Amino acid sequence: MKSFSCVFEPENEEMRSEISPLKGKWNRDYFENNNPITLELGCGKGEYTIAMAKKYPNRNFIGIDIKGARLWRGCKTAHEEELRNVGFLRIKIEFIENFFGKDEISEIWLTFSDPQPKDRKGTKRLTGKHFMARYANILQDDGYIHVKTDSRFLYDRTREVIEEQDHSLLVDSADVHGKDASHFDADTAEILNVITFYERKFLNGGKNIHYLKFQLNGQIFKD
Repeated sequence: MKSFSCVFEPENEEMRSEISPLKGKWNRDYFENNNPITLELGCGKGEYTIAMAKKYPNRNFIGIDIKGARLWRGCKTAHEEELRNVGFLRIKIEFIENFFGKDEISEIWLTFSDPQPKDRKGTKRLTGKHFMARYANILQDDGYIHVKTDSRFLYDRTREVIEEQDHSLLVDSADVHGKDASHFDADTAEILNVITFYERKFLNGGKNIHYLKFQLNGQIFKD
């Protein structure tokens, strides 16, 4: 991992600090351009991060995960293919605000996040209201959040949060690869047809894949 220039692995002390040297400066100091930035949270092997970076060379992408063994695959691909619009960050997602500035992010992808079924308060669930508040601090007002999951529980709980907080639900699919497949525009269909390692296992097990796209209601996060 340390041989790859595309990955950042802050120590625990830096992870918890609010003075990360790249906060608010990813485009200037790392990507060296002013292109929009998309995050993939819980990116695993980075399949989505890599696929989107190839499809959209005029956008920047950062995959985030805490497990180095998973990140290694995405880092190696980005390094071997010399993808200049890709970066990886090894942190716990709860500290995301320490690494990105206000309005620095244009889109967020949550791909096959842990549904946390025992988390009754939703404080650990990446689509719970506590994490939504974190995203609101780094996501542009017109930015998008995408959720792709095999978990009906996570899909339903996320829809509840969207409704409760009056976020703007733009796309709602309970079966991405089935009955809803013909309803997507060409760009959306191409990205949703990127099949991750775990997604292939879920599909082989007969599970439906769910997808949500929405925008945050910024007013609820203001004092």
